[in-house]
Amino acid sequence: MASPEDHDDDDDAALFRQAIGEVKRLPDAAAPPSRPRPRPAARMAERDEVEARSEFQRGLADMALLEAADVLSFRRASVPARVFQRLRKGQFSAQDELDLHGASALQAESLLREFLLEARAHEWGCVRIIHGKGSRNERDIPVLKNLVDRLLRQRADVLAFHSAPPAQGGTGAVVVLLSRR
Repeated sequence: MASPEDHDDDDDAALFRQAIGEVKRLPDAAAPPSRPRPRPAARMAERDEVEARSEFQRGLADMALLEAADVLSFRRASVPARVFQRLRKGQFSAQDELDLHGASALQAESLLREFLLEARAHEWGCVRIIHGKGSRNERDIPVLKNLVDRLLRQRADVLAFHSAPPAQGGTGAVVVLLSRR
């Protein structure tokens, strides 16, 4: 009998196939999973938000801008004149207040929207918003005051607003009457 060293490579392969028997081919394996797909981005919502903000800024530029000493005043037709007069005189107690001093226009807009949502959730009837009298831009226009005026006029949940009485901030603050759910 021949020793294993005497076999050449072909004999080894034949010997191996004989030892293991019939071979069945495995199906091709599926490709490994690819990286997970990124979550879809709400591009339309983001674009709408940007357009709404730019529309708001355009609207601010289009309207007659208020001066620092100007009084903010607005009343929906559904608000009785007597109720509005009480608001003007400061006879409503503010249930919360928001101070926008030092905020940029973009920050102030976001803070104001959040504040009004919170006020609605708590069913507050009256709030005070401090926007300040000053202006920190090159045209000497009170940016936050104009932003607050414009935004409050557009909200359906705002029934009326008026600059606060002198003891509550005067023309640097506004008292807002809100609808309840």
